[in-house]
Amino acid sequence: MKTIAIDFETANEQRGSACSVGLAWIEDNAVVRVEERLIRPREMRFSSFNIAIHGIRPEHVEDAGEFPEVMDEFADDFRDATMIAHNAAFDFSVWRACLDAYRQSYPQLSYLCSVKMAQKVWPHLGSHKLNVLADHLGLHFKHHNAAEDAAICAEAAIAIAKSVAVSHVRDVPSIIGMKAGRLFSDGYAPCTVRK
Repeated sequence: MKTIAIDFETANEQRGSACSVGLAWIEDNAVVRVEERLIRPREMRFSSFNIAIHGIRPEHVEDAGEFPEVMDEFADDFRDATMIAHNAAFDFSVWRACLDAYRQSYPQLSYLCSVKMAQKVWPHLGSHKLNVLADHLGLHFKHHNAAEDAAICAEAAIAIAKSVAVSHVRDVPSIIGMKAGRLFSDGYAPCTVRK
């Protein structure tokens, strides 16, 4: 059973404008691999607002592959994996919008939201933003770099699993009343948490 944290950065306000993806693989409660790939958006329109957040400019992605080519590299990893994203509603809407733009079917996988997990497990934190969780865990990173964001998301998920005394991140939902989100060939189901 593969567990992979994922983070997307977008070129503009459109969800289908992914310009970078970061991935962090979790094995035996440790981050064992981190990858980042730049993505050339179909429409090369970068907003100054998004550039100010992540620093990725059109010239950085000119020679990058488009979304299908970049994600196909990891297709075997994604199949039947448990994915995690920090604010999964955003990252999985980016993934779906990009797949829709290229008329590709969705991969079969389940996903968890580390924001929702952190809110349930560490309610005392004033915020559950990724940089706040990193500070809480004593971790340093370059925020809005997709690879580093994915790695911190993975580290936070591992810490959450330890704090609720389960042996694997996949076991957290049953403890906190979370229902994993799912992608499947003809649709998706969101990740939800009981109040």
